[in-house]
Amino acid sequence: MSGFTCDDSIFRHMYIPVCGALDQLFTVISLDRILRWPSSRPRFLGLADHPVLVKAAHEALDRWGFGMASVRFICGTQELHKQLESRLSEFLGTEDTILYSSCFDANGGLFETLLGDQDVVISDELNHASIIDGVRLCKAKRQRYRNRDMADLERILQESKDARYRLIATDGVFSMDGYLAPLDQICELAERYDALVMVDDSHAVGFTGPTGRGTPELFGVTDKVDVVTGTLGKALGGASGGYVSGRAEIVEMLRQRSRPYLFSNSLAPSITGAALAALDLLSSSGELLERLRANTELFRRRMTEEGFDLLPGEHPIIPVMIGDAAKAGRMADLLLEQGIYVIGFSYPVVPHGKARIRTQMSAAHSLDDVNRAVDAFVAARSKMDG
Repeated sequence: MSGFTCDDSIFRHMYIPVCGALDQLFTVISLDRILRWPSSRPRFLGLADHPVLVKAAHEALDRWGFGMASVRFICGTQELHKQLESRLSEFLGTEDTILYSSCFDANGGLFETLLGDQDVVISDELNHASIIDGVRLCKAKRQRYRNRDMADLERILQESKDARYRLIATDGVFSMDGYLAPLDQICELAERYDALVMVDDSHAVGFTGPTGRGTPELFGVTDKVDVVTGTLGKALGGASGGYVSGRAEIVEMLRQRSRPYLFSNSLAPSITGAALAALDLLSSSGELLERLRANTELFRRRMTEEGFDLLPGEHPIIPVMIGDAAKAGRMADLLLEQGIYVIGFSYPVVPHGKARIRTQMSAAHSLDDVNRAVDAFVAARSKMDG
């Protein structure tokens, strides 16, 4: 297209993963070759192809149909939707919940509904793109604080004391690094300066915290966070869908005015039914959570023993720091040849000089899978050094 250019360095090491049916082959199409190996959908708890969820989706499809062909407030609300909203509120320890087509839509419909030109949004500089875009849609003044820097956050809170409302927006987990937002300190500052707190916990709900309720549970601030947004597309099933959960008056305002909610079709019954099954599974057993933590600990320990540079933490997103973008891409290629599919991230996704391989542990991985991945990293490094 005339006038448009593409920096091919960004896409030089991109792959197109094509997942087959259950028990079929997982295909990765790179720019110059095609590789195949047994399919997997790991995503944290490995629930995307869990038989309990697949069965629940089938049953919901048979009983409730394929879809509603309508938005929620006309004729698109089923009992399943109300059940899921209630179960999410119970699981997260909140007063009420509203469902969206995705967490991107949830974040896109939140800020514009709640805030006006007399208000201030104070956002962590590394927040997810959906928060950034959602904030852009509202009329509130926008301030950014340095990632997880509480002194910088407090400075902005002090400088914005004349605003009508102030809302601190943060990811619970920053997905490029696996770092957690210090929610205990954020909530303390919010209480001191009379601000609201919003957390996107997409990369935490289901497996972070003692019982997997997310970063508010981990930091003991469930009752101090005003709004939690999240997705059903990661740990809670792996299909699609999002939500806003929190104070009842906030959720009610979203039901009346949030445009992505008002003008998007309701979630399909199969997704809603499977998400309910995921919550039941997580509430009844901690086995998947324990397995995920064991795999995360094993990978971190073995990679550290082998001399790889890992960002510190306990989250199952584990970046392996490479530094040079070309080397990160080359290592991703070598790992792919061994059947280990990873992505090499470099600028502009991450800062210059901080290229990395982002790995993600799953409860669906066996200990042998984890050990095989570490061995593949060692072999790839040896080949690069040789």
